[in-house]
Amino acid sequence: MLRLLISGGIVMVPLLGFSILAATLILERLFFWWQILRRQDAIIRQFLNSYSRFPKSEVVKKKLIPCLEKNADLPVSRIFLAALQLHQPSVEDFRLALETTAHAELASLKRFHTVFETIISLAPLLGLLGTVLGLINSFAALKIGEVGGGSTAGVTGGISEALVSTATGLIVAIFTLFFANLFRGFYQQQRALFLEYGGQLELLYRQRFGSELFHRRGTRERGEI
Repeated sequence: MLRLLISGGIVMVPLLGFSILAATLILERLFFWWQILRRQDAIIRQFLNSYSRFPKSEVVKKKLIPCLEKNADLPVSRIFLAALQLHQPSVEDFRLALETTAHAELASLKRFHTVFETIISLAPLLGLLGTVLGLINSFAALKIGEVGGGSTAGVTGGISEALVSTATGLIVAIFTLFFANLFRGFYQQQRALFLEYGGQLELLYRQRFGSELFHRRGTRERGEI
């Protein structure tokens, strides 16, 4: 490995740094998405089912909200909590809380995307730079009228530097691109789920809000009579 790094020339130093950075961030994102994908769907579906069966505010505060707080590391849980912890919100306020928190969570899900895109763009360019530098070294070692062993060794070393740096740049870019697209797919999936789950909760709240409002009006009218 050390011999490969040396043969690739000076551009191997930033390429090595990019590869270490990409591998570290990829491992972090894999753990992050694994935690979300293995738990979130089952927890949220169970919550929505319970919320539809026990729509009263007292039950929601005593039983359902603590369930979400235990899983507050999940994005959808935090979105639901932002709306459910409001004190008797109107339907519009409830929807606004869901939408605002969802936008903030979507931004956090795109963490490191800019870093991945930068590595994908710069790694091949650094490999190309290594190719140019290697060819320059090859032509510099080639002297007109000389076909000796020293001249041939210099040309071979320059070509080797060009090929190694180019291959390394492409490998780093391809490796990073694969996982960046994978994480982008997870992001799109979560975005769709935010809309689906948020819409279901808003619909259930509208039904509860309407029934409670109707009940309060009826109680007030009976009191006036």
